[in-house]
Amino acid sequence: MHTSALATPVLRMGRTIEGISAVLVPFTTDDRIDWTSFRSLLDATWTAGLSPAVNMDTGYVHLLTAEERARVLAETRDVAAGRRFIAGAFIEGDTRPPAIAYGEAIDRIRATGGTPILFQCSALGQLSEDDVIKVYADVGRAGGPLLAFELGTMFAPFGRIYTTDTFRRLLALDAFVGAKHSSLDRVCEWERLAIRDRDRPGFKVYTGNDLAIDMVFYGSDYLLGLSAFAPETFGLRDRLWAAGDPRAFGVNDTLQYLGQIAFRPPVPAYKHTAAQFLHMRGRIATDRPHPKSPRRPDSDRALLEDIRDRVDRALAEDAR
Repeated sequence: MHTSALATPVLRMGRTIEGISAVLVPFTTDDRIDWTSFRSLLDATWTAGLSPAVNMDTGYVHLLTAEERARVLAETRDVAAGRRFIAGAFIEGDTRPPAIAYGEAIDRIRATGGTPILFQCSALGQLSEDDVIKVYADVGRAGGPLLAFELGTMFAPFGRIYTTDTFRRLLALDAFVGAKHSSLDRVCEWERLAIRDRDRPGFKVYTGNDLAIDMVFYGSDYLLGLSAFAPETFGLRDRLWAAGDPRAFGVNDTLQYLGQIAFRPPVPAYKHTAAQFLHMRGRIATDRPHPKSPRRPDSDRALLEDIRDRVDRALAEDAR
């Protein structure tokens, strides 16, 4: 476990939270991508006041073919109609120098109107952190905005959490305007917030800690997989927090209960939990995950039904 003498930061009630929500790629009963439901999930994310993120872990980016990832971008561009979205620049398996591979991936994303986030990869993981920063600097010479990514190995074997010194050096690269941090370690993320506040206050730290989604109460913003389950409920929590309304804590508690169930080991199975939850809410046609992704037991449904009811009550109370 990470240890540090860093003092627990204060709550920043009343701040406006920027929410980015990774979007699930749903499947049909014959294990094909359900593009109709995918487009609906995209639109629901924007309607909730969040920005969608596609070709991320929640969207099975590492299991999709290059053609499927390209179609995800095309479908998102069409539904976006000019609205903001984020897309993963995914280069795993590309044998070219990372800066070249990332540059082409970034160009494809920008051609559709998206903001690129540099997904980590095995080639980047084999470099020293000095060389990682050189790659980021090379990529950034073409201009921003770009987002960086720290991903724990519990999510993907090629993930990597950088040292705090490397994080400081990342903040010095003007093209990068934010970074998603997915260590699942509060103290590590608090350290990054303290560095950000001191060195570059405008830089965004997007929490990817689905086991501590209240990190936004301390100054993080978010790019989460959990928000894919109920983007409108995350939007409600964010609005309550910005208004200084203490009901935000109760809504957050319900969402965190969902996160504890969904992101238990094996962590990658959370995507099946997302499909189960979205299906029982009538948002997608089936509860099937990608055929190569791990599954959850059907017995989870009783717990998820209880959370669904809590979520629906919170939304109904807000609507009154």
